[in-house]
Amino acid sequence: MARRDLPTEDAVRALVTRVVDAVAVPTAAPPAPEEAARPAQPGGEGAIAIGADHGGFRLKERIGFRLRESGRVVVDCGTDSTEAVDYPDFALAVAEKVASGECSTGIVIDGAGIGSSMVANKVPGVRAALCYDLSSARNSREHNHANVLTLGAGLIGEALAWQIVEEWLATPWAGGRHAARVAKIDAIDRRHSHLGEAM
Repeated sequence: MARRDLPTEDAVRALVTRVVDAVAVPTAAPPAPEEAARPAQPGGEGAIAIGADHGGFRLKERIGFRLRESGRVVVDCGTDSTEAVDYPDFALAVAEKVASGECSTGIVIDGAGIGSSMVANKVPGVRAALCYDLSSARNSREHNHANVLTLGAGLIGEALAWQIVEEWLATPWAGGRHAARVAKIDAIDRRHSHLGEAM
């Protein structure tokens, strides 16, 4: 029997946006160019690159605001509005900041977080993880040494997203028995990046 009473995906996204807007913290003004370019604080945490497509813009702004409020250096890679854009552009911008060492970690937000994770993981040196709860956030850092976090703004609310970000940033790399496995990930990365250069 057909279920005609189910809402469309667009209707669900619109409802999620209304709920997130109702509990939102104030949006910070975009950082001044000199703030965005400021290097990591000596002796403190490294800079965090953050980016999003139009679906993740509002959540990016709120997370960026809270990170700055907590004293973190944030490099905003865009987008700057809810006008439709392509998530690969912003996932790549964040991943390249992390791969180059300009930023120690990155956060990318799109509608589901899946596409941005795929894009970021194409950049050699990046280990991006899509996280959707506190356990996946802890595991990706402790076991997999993730350096880019991707989030799905259409799938999780702002409160949970912020908890995931806090947990992810606070969880240290465990090393030990996990180090050999992560070394294999990095070896695959190096081998296939050389294949790409040869094509």
